[in-house]
Amino acid sequence: MNRLLSVLARCATATALAVAGVASVPAAAQAATYAQIEGTGSTWSEVIVQQWIADVDASGMKVVYTGGGSTKGRKDFAQDTNDFAISEIPFQGTDEQGNADTSNGRDFAYLPIVAGGTAFTYQLKVGDELVRNLRLSGETITKIFTNQITNWNDPAITKDNNGRAFPNLPITPVVRSDGSGTTAQLTTWMDKEYPSIWRPYFGRSGLTSYFPKKSGSRTVSQAGSDQVMNFISSTYGNGTIGYVEYSYPVNKNYPVVKVLNKGGYYVEPTQYNVAVALTKARINTSNPGDPSTYLTQILDDVYRNPDPRAYPISSYSYMVIPTAADDPRMTTAKRQTLADFMYYSLCAGQTKAGPYGYSPLPLNLVQAGFDQIAKLGKADKGVDLTNRDVRSCNNPTFDGKNLSNNKLAQIAPQPAACDKVGAGPCGTSTGTGDPSTDEDDGGTTDEGTGGAGGGGKTDVDTGGEVTTDAPGTVDPVTGEVVGGGTGTVSDGAAVYADPSTVLVADRAGDTRAFAWLSGLLLVTLVVLPGLYVSALRRRGPAGARS
Repeated sequence: MNRLLSVLARCATATALAVAGVASVPAAAQAATYAQIEGTGSTWSEVIVQQWIADVDASGMKVVYTGGGSTKGRKDFAQDTNDFAISEIPFQGTDEQGNADTSNGRDFAYLPIVAGGTAFTYQLKVGDELVRNLRLSGETITKIFTNQITNWNDPAITKDNNGRAFPNLPITPVVRSDGSGTTAQLTTWMDKEYPSIWRPYFGRSGLTSYFPKKSGSRTVSQAGSDQVMNFISSTYGNGTIGYVEYSYPVNKNYPVVKVLNKGGYYVEPTQYNVAVALTKARINTSNPGDPSTYLTQILDDVYRNPDPRAYPISSYSYMVIPTAADDPRMTTAKRQTLADFMYYSLCAGQTKAGPYGYSPLPLNLVQAGFDQIAKLGKADKGVDLTNRDVRSCNNPTFDGKNLSNNKLAQIAPQPAACDKVGAGPCGTSTGTGDPSTDEDDGGTTDEGTGGAGGGGKTDVDTGGEVTTDAPGTVDPVTGEVVGGGTGTVSDGAAVYADPSTVLVADRAGDTRAFAWLSGLLLVTLVVLPGLYVSALRRRGPAGARS
């Protein structure tokens, strides 16, 4: 109940911020004439974009966004079939399949919209209990997605979890079937950090938006982040692992892998850990006149950030906006809608990034975004861009009085001691959006003992409030968890770490109990109807008895 109240409180706070953000749109803009705009592309960014769309609707802005993948968004933009695209990677010139990946002559600019972490969500059960605190190194993850590690009992996985052994259960990697920016982010990271593993599998160096599947492997392909998430969390998903933006498991209350960083800690992509990681991002600003490179991200130092709080696979997403005065799809009203929608998104809209599983953009990217929005005014003098100033921008990473500080990175807590290599693992759930830390009266370092129910759980939410879920109990016959926390997956059902415990896929007692019950049921269904009919025959017809 306490956790439910905490979640409701955070949602209420986010809603209040959103209302305040819409109200803060400049008066001139509020009186503007709007026209509906349509965009396509990234599913990595779609959760937060759809929320922004809902937020600005009350101000008269009509925005329609359809996912389908970053590659689709860029292709639609090149074919003049959308008003904007969203992608995790820029136009490649020529894609990995040898096809053209350009804007096809349509003038454009990249505009950063939101940061986040590519998360590895999974379903791994012991009996009927979901493991919620899995840890993996980058090398182990890369070997899983290149089919070199194929079972959850692999020694590398045991080592990552400080000696905790998992069941003899095949691993099913779940990848994207469509052209995906999320796939491109993952493969870029693998190519940069683990080339000796990735390149022999891929057949060459570099990234790809289309994940290569080898025949004979257990790898499953799904279209869109939502379908990857749905497949993994399904009733048939035990043993699966896939990659999605962190918002998907957070909004489904599903676990994610804690990934080992260069600081020697296993961390998940909370808004804080992403903000810290991106302090090492290098942004290409060498030639503002070249739209093909300006504001593109260079993430090598993010992957290797030595800060113990940094999440290695952190990045941000781009909006691709049309900038030509004679763009065939744009009008003054459409440009005004696009400008005001992005003003909200870069400022007040960023207050929702954390609660929805993303990380707010820092000052340099917001300022660069304002510069890109200004190109809409240059293309059309009828677009009103007055009162656009970062000093009045309601963004949680900075304030108008001290623009040089990244507030979110400064307040990011240190990871819990049990997240360090050679310690733990921590006995707390992942995928909650909350940091795992020793701060705030012990934080989330309560170590469980494994076994049924997994013990209670202490969370520290983003406001510092400590909430506790009571442990659940497990029915000895069905294996179902009774009681415990709330949510899509009960916190009481989590299996927490105990390096001395070897976990097995099923309990022998359960198997015997179910076998006995099944035999009894079979006898009942087969024998009793025959006995009943025999008894009726012995009694004779109703008329004879009278």
